[in-house]
Amino acid sequence: MTLFGGAAASWPLAAQAQQAAKVHRLGVLAPSAASMASIRSVTLDELAKAGYVEGQNLFVHSLIGSAAQMPELARALIAGNSDVIIAVSDVAIAALKAISGSVPVVMSFGTGDPVAAGFAASITRPGGNITGVTMLAPETNAKRLTLLHEAIPKARRIAALTISAERYEIILRELRAAAASAGVELLTFSAETAGAYPATFTAMRSAGAQALVIVSAPEFNRDAEILAALAIEAKLPAVCEWSHMAAQGCLFGYGPNQVELRRRTADYVARILRGTPPGDIPIEGPTRFSFTVNLKTAERIGVDLPTGVLLRADEVIE
Repeated sequence: MTLFGGAAASWPLAAQAQQAAKVHRLGVLAPSAASMASIRSVTLDELAKAGYVEGQNLFVHSLIGSAAQMPELARALIAGNSDVIIAVSDVAIAALKAISGSVPVVMSFGTGDPVAAGFAASITRPGGNITGVTMLAPETNAKRLTLLHEAIPKARRIAALTISAERYEIILRELRAAAASAGVELLTFSAETAGAYPATFTAMRSAGAQALVIVSAPEFNRDAEILAALAIEAKLPAVCEWSHMAAQGCLFGYGPNQVELRRRTADYVARILRGTPPGDIPIEGPTRFSFTVNLKTAERIGVDLPTGVLLRADEVIE
């Protein structure tokens, strides 16, 4: 009885030690160093608070690449036996989905409708191996155009810059509807690489564009300073995806609160590591948005902004 009791008493300690020794493998697939830095500074910090600490019980395998490289990088993460993978951008999500229907994937972030994209059966019950956070990009980009038109009411021709028309078909549809509602003409332009930006901005000027919506794209986030400088050179008031892009020179930055979304990403990862199937965790959209105005850029391009627009800003850079 004494021996049995001792064994019974020691069993919980042995189980705890075994659990503590388990190292979880987290993969991260991202299109830019900026996205990866955001996940490292916010998501991994939140995971540590939840008990998953890199270097202790969490191993992080992160890979960065272009859209063309995503399938190869996705295969590497799947082959690395990741317990869960954070996927940044629809391109990364699609690449992982094409390879595995079993490894849990957390979107951080999807851009549009994950059901229409084939990533999930429904928002409330995704059903498969993919869940996470989506940015509602089509609606948000339409809102950006509306804000831009309110700020620059004399602009009758507004350009939209995408990576490619095919990749952004749904977003462009929403932008056309918003432009029609505002009574302006939408001019669409695409640039798949940074090397194509100068010629694209030249084409915008030749087409008579008077303002610019730079649509949601990890590549544009990565190249924010370059795009902002070209917009200033072209005297084009530009609205960008994130508030920090306004700090990098865009006239406006409007989008979801990125820190909030990255923190919520950590919650998805933690729940999956604790055993909840991804298909049982509802997909969520943003709840908080940030609007930033760069008055230094306004001065450089010779734009006087309405007081009402400035009063609505969460941050004004002077």
